[in-house]
Amino acid sequence: MSSKLLTVNADDFGFTRDVNAGIIEAHRKGILTATTLMANGEAFNDAVGLAHTTPTLDVGCHLVLVGGHSLVSDEPFPDNVPALIKAIVMRKLNPYLEMKLQIKKILGAGLKPLHLDTHKHTHLFPAVLHAVAKLSEEYKIPFVRRPFDFPMRPGKVPVSKQLVSKSFQIVRGKFEHSLQKHGCKSTDFFAGFAITGTYTASDVVELIANLPEGSTEFMCHPGYCTDELRSQKTRLKESRAEELAALVDPQVRQALDHHQVKLVRYADLLA
Repeated sequence: MSSKLLTVNADDFGFTRDVNAGIIEAHRKGILTATTLMANGEAFNDAVGLAHTTPTLDVGCHLVLVGGHSLVSDEPFPDNVPALIKAIVMRKLNPYLEMKLQIKKILGAGLKPLHLDTHKHTHLFPAVLHAVAKLSEEYKIPFVRRPFDFPMRPGKVPVSKQLVSKSFQIVRGKFEHSLQKHGCKSTDFFAGFAITGTYTASDVVELIANLPEGSTEFMCHPGYCTDELRSQKTRLKESRAEELAALVDPQVRQALDHHQVKLVRYADLLA
């Protein structure tokens, strides 16, 4: 097996039907190997149906505490991360209970997830990370995203994104300690935060050319952009179609072969 392993993982499965369709297209005709499912997404049932008819797609859990509705109370979640942190500190929201119900709903749909991540990377906040790590151990879902970005060329990334990505490093030590404490696994490297919604096929080719030895998760957000997605509260709309185009571009597949990078699922990493 190649010493450079790449898992291409799409967030937001279950968000809308056009996003679901784009994720399936990126898997069937492109380099996508995995996705994470939103249990509170409006298109959850559509995503589950697609997952069952696409067994080669590795489906995990995209745990949501920002946006959408709670499965515990059916009340809307906070609109942003600062509001979420305030709700947790004031004990108006219990991240463990919220995310536990989401995992149980996904398991109840007949899926067997091997990986967890969070919408808006909320598990960088210690209280959410503790709950995620505990749930990973409890439900034997071994992989948890470690969202510390593999660097791209500075010119490719807006300065604001560079600063946010660097700020994540502040909590890295405690983050990794918490995962180790609960026996959670992660890929060796992570990429995709800084270039979300802005990359082309040539950028993916560049990323592949510069992958380090070991395993890397590349986070992406492919989809089709129809009226259904346009009606949603998300900044990622037309960019999802652009990401989809990049993931299915033949030159990206050629780059994998040229640089001897092997596409893998989380099941392959576990084995």
